[in-house]
Amino acid sequence: MESFRTEIEDPIVQKDIIDLERKIHLFKEGKIDEERFRSLRLARGVYGQRQEGVQMIRIKLPFGKVTGEQLLRISKVSDEYSTGRLHITTRQDIQIHYVSLDRTPELWAELEKDDVTLREACGNTVRNITASELSGVDADEPFDVSPYAHALFQFLLRNPVCQEMGRKVKISFSSSDKDSALSYLHDLGFIPKIVDGEKGFKVMLGGGLGSQPSHAVLLSEFIPVNQIIPTTEGVLRIFDRFGERAKRLKARMKFLIKDIGGEEFLRLVDEEKKALSYKTFEIDTTAFEVEIPEPLLVAPKVNIDDKAAFDAWKKSNVIPQKQEGYVAIGIKVVLGDFYTDKARLLADLIRNYGANELRFSLRQNIVLRHIKEENLEFFYQELAKLGFVELGYDTTLDITACPGTDTCNLGIASSTGIAVELERVLKTEYPQYSNNKGITIKISGCMNACGQHNMSEIGFQGMSINAGKLVAPALQVLLGGGILGNGSGRFSAKVIKIPSRRGPDALRYVLNDFEANANGLSFLNYYDAKGEKYFYEMLKPLADTTNLKEADFVDWGNADNYVKAVGVGECAGVVIDLVATLLLEAKDKLTFAQEAFEDKKWSDAIYHAYAGYVNGAKALLLSENQKTNNQAGIIDLFDSVFVETNKIDLKSTLKELVFQINQHEPSEEFAKKYIQEAINFFENIESYRAKDLAD
Repeated sequence: MESFRTEIEDPIVQKDIIDLERKIHLFKEGKIDEERFRSLRLARGVYGQRQEGVQMIRIKLPFGKVTGEQLLRISKVSDEYSTGRLHITTRQDIQIHYVSLDRTPELWAELEKDDVTLREACGNTVRNITASELSGVDADEPFDVSPYAHALFQFLLRNPVCQEMGRKVKISFSSSDKDSALSYLHDLGFIPKIVDGEKGFKVMLGGGLGSQPSHAVLLSEFIPVNQIIPTTEGVLRIFDRFGERAKRLKARMKFLIKDIGGEEFLRLVDEEKKALSYKTFEIDTTAFEVEIPEPLLVAPKVNIDDKAAFDAWKKSNVIPQKQEGYVAIGIKVVLGDFYTDKARLLADLIRNYGANELRFSLRQNIVLRHIKEENLEFFYQELAKLGFVELGYDTTLDITACPGTDTCNLGIASSTGIAVELERVLKTEYPQYSNNKGITIKISGCMNACGQHNMSEIGFQGMSINAGKLVAPALQVLLGGGILGNGSGRFSAKVIKIPSRRGPDALRYVLNDFEANANGLSFLNYYDAKGEKYFYEMLKPLADTTNLKEADFVDWGNADNYVKAVGVGECAGVVIDLVATLLLEAKDKLTFAQEAFEDKKWSDAIYHAYAGYVNGAKALLLSENQKTNNQAGIIDLFDSVFVETNKIDLKSTLKELVFQINQHEPSEEFAKKYIQEAINFFENIESYRAKDLAD
């Protein structure tokens, strides 16, 4: 366990990992509240799973970009600490399961040897920044968005502005107006534009899925590239301050915008400009503009025996790049699951014969980039050995599904089991859909929509259904969602709930009717022409629970009768805080503020001190059984309970002290003053707390 203390070169990373190790020990000794510890470990990518005593680890891979060395490192870690299975998520991360909590610091240290992090992969943070997997090679892109996604990731990692928000924030970068990174359902979505020769982005704000999907609103038709970091920081500051914290289901940014209105939200963002770290931020793109490197080895010439199979694969899974003579290869990964034996061979393949880069996709697949067209036969041969030439990349056949009841605490019904069966139905009965890109099928095991079921043309959500005294696994069928492009999209309508075992028949009913009655229309136009009631009546016979058979009570992929078992979700931190823990955290924030000040990071120092104010005020309010639902409310309530009643003398209101933060630029002079005032405040409340306990 001690070895990582000397092996990690970056002192900031080393401090992070040692802190996690220390907090694990404190938690096991009963010195940290369980719920606060949960919040801390989630922000370090350590996530509880359905099975007791083990953890899921989410590995954060900005915009899905991975080198051969990084894939080898991830494989080594998975073999040593997990089961050897790698799961690609819809946010381009990798998840591994069944990891011991005690070993997570050691695991993290191993990953960092190849610049791979767990930091802020879960919890109330900015989650992995996603981007179109073809960014940089997309023939339709105005420019490569990769360097901008990377720069934003680097800026936000460990940034105090987004460490303990009310809920998670999701950010995406699409490569073109096709909007393949789904800007319309992100908290912040960026679409590249060139206006009068200047590079910039259209920006969408406040979208989200979950149980109540919400379409993003337009933040700006165009901001220059040097404004994406200041704009994002401003948005996050306002969300951190005013976002809901008591009611978790109402704590996403979309609800704040709905509550106060988009215009008021943007006014608050504008008010924050003076306090931002940067007024403009120039992003260095040179690392992404180098020539494509030559492969280390010359690929041997290959003769393909089954030319028809090769041609079908090329048509289905090979994408011409904008760089002449190069292609990208899409690898369809069923359910996003693959294993380390194949990952190692794939890593060697791209290191020796490619450009040493792949990207994990939003649809849980793998994309090899910068492959010389002349080497396609060789790659087909080598990928075939790995079972990686299955047709249907990014098509109807390519079903997206979350882990569901396999490992997730919130799973209600199996999503992976039904996905396997639906894919079998498509392959055997509807092979014509192996190249269809107009219909997507997505499945989630619960309402939280990790499988994005409520934005697809055909979606299924795991549920349960009562049949007398018994409970059967069920699926809600959703229809009519999809991407429209340029920041617009539509969400699926909830049509009907049916027993899970009838899911394949529901798919057959819909596809058969589409083929018979669409008359050349796209699926979405066909759905609109028919209307929701038409599909409800079509599927209604499948919803009858009076004729259930024994098999209907066994979920897909299971041998035993279905039991509805839903645990506590960990999609974000929770809000049960102890006074002592909050005071300890407030003190930590002030220490972080002083450290940032010594490093001449004035903006970070000021924001850490701000967080210290908030945590300290919240602790004292909690000691008086006073609660509020956001940070701004905490400040107001503290003044009402303690300052206006003269219980605590601050020589001013707390509001006046705290909200100096957006009245001054982040200078050395102001940072020094603000930190000292925060320390004085903390000493004041500590004295009050000590006296209160003594009385």
